[in-house]
Amino acid sequence: MKKMINQPENIVDEMLRGMVAAHPSYVKRVEGFDVLTRVAGPTKKVALVSGGGSGHEPSHGGFVGKGMLDGAIAGEVFTSPTPDQVFEAIKNVDGGEGVLLVIKNYTGDVMNFEMAAEMAEAEGIKVDKVIVNDDVAVENSTWTTGRRGIAGTIFVHKMAGALAEKGGSLEEVTRVANKVIANVRSMGMALSPCTVPAAGKPSFTLAEDEVEIGMGIHGEPGTHRETIKSVDDTTKHLLDKILAEGIYNEGDEVAVIVNGLGATPLMELYLANLTVESVLKEKGIVIDKTYIGNYMTSIDMAGYSISLVKLDDELKELLHEQADTPALVQL
Repeated sequence: MKKMINQPENIVDEMLRGMVAAHPSYVKRVEGFDVLTRVAGPTKKVALVSGGGSGHEPSHGGFVGKGMLDGAIAGEVFTSPTPDQVFEAIKNVDGGEGVLLVIKNYTGDVMNFEMAAEMAEAEGIKVDKVIVNDDVAVENSTWTTGRRGIAGTIFVHKMAGALAEKGGSLEEVTRVANKVIANVRSMGMALSPCTVPAAGKPSFTLAEDEVEIGMGIHGEPGTHRETIKSVDDTTKHLLDKILAEGIYNEGDEVAVIVNGLGATPLMELYLANLTVESVLKEKGIVIDKTYIGNYMTSIDMAGYSISLVKLDDELKELLHEQADTPALVQL
């Protein structure tokens, strides 16, 4: 294993300390917990909290800031945060208007976030939750009942966060988050495995000329393995699965994320995006906005995912609201 780390058991702590050192005007750490919150502290608005296992950076701490999240919890690498960590995040971001938990659909995440919500409600904090399940690749996979939550989660953070910033109620923000979830679909592929630092070896193996289609962000199996094809052919296959959902039709407007999984050059992501643009144009689907880069990674996995979200007037307006976070400072 070749990694630029110190001790594997300290990687999450040191990563969070490094993030705070790099972005002190955006985030602070809750003392004694693996939780990042906005540096200004709670305000009188609905607060958004998300998180999950570490290894998906910049998710989720990189999206703490204006127009997106108020708090993010970092579990151990590929491990759900514990209920007490989530509870601490809720307490530290609550400004009296309620807290929305944005949970990716993994069994441990759902269970632990729900336990934390019950703990918070017992303390008089109003909490609601949404569960993101945008991955169209497989059902009932490793660590999940139903579909997995992957990079489409960023659209939930962005649009629900925008409404919260504008003063929407907890009920309104939850409604918008669920609307985004109903209209977002994603699928990815892997060219190479990832290596969890504590394990010290790749989580799976692929032949030199082999890729896995539909791979999960923790190295979970996808739909199948095949001999590597062109980026054009592979992207078309991912899009075919997404479009087969039947929710994107001629005349619709969408936003797109072409998401790198950690070790894929931007050059290759732009090649994939060229195919996305061509296929959607051919089908009469209008792209309103495209995001290219690493948004939800899988440590050092090579590969990429594609996410589409269908926009109506409300979601389009929220998508274009300003966001200012460590990972999205250009917005």
